[in-house]
Amino acid sequence: MKITEIKQNLLAGKFDEQLKMINCRDDIENEKDRYAKLLDQALAKFGDDEAHLICAPGRTEVGGNHTDHQQGRVLAASVNMDIATVVVPCANACEYYAEGFEVKPVSVDDLAIKEEEKFTSESLIRGTLARFKELGYHIGGFKAISHSNVLQGSGISSSAAFEVLLGTILSEIYNDGKIDHVEIAKIGQYAENNYFMKPCGLLDQMACSVGGFVTIDFKDKQNPIVEQVKFDFAHSDYALCLVDTKGSHADLSDEYGLMPKEMKDVAKVLGKEVLSQCTKEEFLKNIKKIREQCSDRALLRAIHFFNETDRVIDQVNALKNNDLETFKKLIIESGYSSYMYLQNVYTTKDIENQNLSLALAISEQLLQNSGAYRVHGGGLAGTIQAFVPKTMLEEYKNQMNEIYGDGSCFVLSIRPVGGYKII
Repeated sequence: MKITEIKQNLLAGKFDEQLKMINCRDDIENEKDRYAKLLDQALAKFGDDEAHLICAPGRTEVGGNHTDHQQGRVLAASVNMDIATVVVPCANACEYYAEGFEVKPVSVDDLAIKEEEKFTSESLIRGTLARFKELGYHIGGFKAISHSNVLQGSGISSSAAFEVLLGTILSEIYNDGKIDHVEIAKIGQYAENNYFMKPCGLLDQMACSVGGFVTIDFKDKQNPIVEQVKFDFAHSDYALCLVDTKGSHADLSDEYGLMPKEMKDVAKVLGKEVLSQCTKEEFLKNIKKIREQCSDRALLRAIHFFNETDRVIDQVNALKNNDLETFKKLIIESGYSSYMYLQNVYTTKDIENQNLSLALAISEQLLQNSGAYRVHGGGLAGTIQAFVPKTMLEEYKNQMNEIYGDGSCFVLSIRPVGGYKII
């Protein structure tokens, strides 16, 4: 279908049900306007060619705070913030246009790793193409123009959304949409590890690609166990809020790195590489021995891991049983464990400024016996997550925006699908 025809169908309401589904709301006028503007831009840049509308969402971590690097369990979900794209197939190059980004064309015939492309969008495009080809899938070029409302630096994972978008484009255009979402996530991780040159896990890509709530057990890191958890959050009585507390992540790399390192130090005393290879009972029996070689904080972080990775099982079961009261209780327990044992709610480099701690304390006061709250993502700075009753949403949102500035509180929902082709 040509770009002008797609726009006519869009404005005539032919894609309304799909837009309602991926945006988790009935009012989609803003989304229709968003896609209409993208189509206008594509028409001006590419001409009236055959095109597709393809999108990929960001994600949120729900359970399993700092468990993935120990090959533990996580619970995550895709959210209704995404990268929306108009894609036009073409011959031998991939051209990607997005406001605020300058991305050079990537040749389909040149798929070698390039050191100078480290940490660039070009590297992710090239890496995705290369992995598709290595796995025996069809590849080809495309021209794409996109708009993203995935928050950067908030733990929603804009890079994984981009990787899943690329995989979905190649799957839909050149492979009849037959490449499953788990495979697309693995391809995204491959591109990020080998071409972007960042050693990431698989959590972000899997949550963005599979869609809805997804639980992952990373014990076998080559073959993680992935399960989509069916739960209709959009029609529950709760909203998902992320609060950007405006803390800076600058100069925190060392502190982030110490979390996996200290957990691995504990595992090493027990003769293992990561904590998922140890049992909690084995750990408890050897605390004296471990303490002789590791810090007390390392032991506390290990306790967090063992409890947190098991807590994911309970969270999943609560969702499956439609038991939101138990689910909320477990969310709060996860947050307390991160605060007390993992100790990633504030940095010891600046203990007078505790943005996350304050946001959690305020959330506890506002949502007592009603909602749930926890640190979100890596911690130390950035965002908290809260499940807020819709009857209290305006009060909660206004309070957080007043404290941390207008636009600090983002209201999200859990999107039921990951990478998706509208047309």
